[in-house]
Amino acid sequence: MTSTLSISSFIRHTIDRSMAIVVAIGLLFCLSQPALAMGGTLPTLDQPAPAFTLPTNTGQGNVSLSDYQGKWLVAYFYPKDFTSGCTLEAQRFQKDLQKYHDRNTEVIGISADSVDSHAEFCDSEGLKFPLLADEDGSVSKAYGSWLGVVSSRHTFIVDPEGVLRSVFLGVNPSVHSREVLAKLAELQG
Repeated sequence: MTSTLSISSFIRHTIDRSMAIVVAIGLLFCLSQPALAMGGTLPTLDQPAPAFTLPTNTGQGNVSLSDYQGKWLVAYFYPKDFTSGCTLEAQRFQKDLQKYHDRNTEVIGISADSVDSHAEFCDSEGLKFPLLADEDGSVSKAYGSWLGVVSSRHTFIVDPEGVLRSVFLGVNPSVHSREVLAKLAELQG
């Protein structure tokens, strides 16, 4: 009986270790393949940006890419409301919001958080730009910015005709808004 228990324990332990190794190898493979790690491929520069319609924290229904026709748009994807990096990034965009408006540019944030979470986050941080709820990750996937359960920290600049003009990947939240403003100045020349 003891030897049967030991053998069964050994088999269970071996299976657990084998599964852990398979998961680790799969994760390493995904991380080595940018399109897989990001949940899709990035949209192509100088082509129309992927269309979207998502609910917003403002309580005014949905927001679509087409709502920004005639204006520049900064659409930034981020992982999670109320986390330190995401809070810092949102605060920096809010601090510079008038500079964006002076450049005929709107800012929106997109994450998998709910409309209610976004509303609380905006109230807490005094954010005056919309946050869009991409709860199923479909828009994040269309922008190559999906990590399976959260959005990647990526930013896209779309021109007034809806054409994608710039992409920022893996941004530093503390300086990102300044980088985006500099790129906008260059693009708007």
